[in-house]
Amino acid sequence: MLNWSSKHIQTNGIQLHYYQTRGDLPTIILVHGITDNGLCWTRLANYLMGYYDVIMVDARGHGCSDTPSSGYSKFDHAQDLAGLIEALELNQPHMIGHSMGASNVASLAANYPHLMGRIILEDPPWFTEMDVTDQQRKVRRDNWQQSMIETQAKSIQEIMDSGRQRNPTWDAIEMEAWASSKKQFQLEAFGFIDDPFNWQEDVKRIKSPTLLLTSDTELGGIVSPETAERARAINNNFQVGHITSAGHSIRREQFDKYVASVNSFLALPI
Repeated sequence: MLNWSSKHIQTNGIQLHYYQTRGDLPTIILVHGITDNGLCWTRLANYLMGYYDVIMVDARGHGCSDTPSSGYSKFDHAQDLAGLIEALELNQPHMIGHSMGASNVASLAANYPHLMGRIILEDPPWFTEMDVTDQQRKVRRDNWQQSMIETQAKSIQEIMDSGRQRNPTWDAIEMEAWASSKKQFQLEAFGFIDDPFNWQEDVKRIKSPTLLLTSDTELGGIVSPETAERARAINNNFQVGHITSAGHSIRREQFDKYVASVNSFLALPI
């Protein structure tokens, strides 16, 4: 974690926790997926801090942030992020979101366009209308919740060992933060899964230049080529970058390809 600061800020009725690399640089905010936390961005943050003041947020119900009993829709999360940007007086920061975090960043960009710079969406949970019924969503939540209860009964070392077995291509730097995030996760945050949102409505209203990063669905990627093409057809601010040989955690499975896409989109030097 080097010399990063660890702080809380009051936003949208809760205490939101974040890490910040600091420096007299433009700001980029990293928004994690469900069951992760801000430090799950450590490897990417170590790279980006050469070009940006990097802020890594713990979403509500995750990491060191508050856990309200309700309020876990994408718009609730978006309001949290809007409050953070306004309270820190940030000038249109760029943002990268993964999975749930990508959905939340898209909602933020749709509802608070004046706050946004460029955005990168890493495999958001964008399904077609027929992909997920309410019953399927309930079953998914119940199964995921039971799996998390079993995971949290293990030690961090045991979770790390299991993670290495299931994700042998991940760099070693990923494992401790990933395992620790599971112990910090609060089950209330699974309320995000209950939000039957229509991602197309967000896409229509996004004004920021946007990079949608997709991966191989046969390896666990969520956004299909058809969904990516639909997003691009809805909004001509969208670019789509497909990263091969990766599943849902694109940056963890193909870090170099991921960074190359980020560099190109944000116009960073190679």
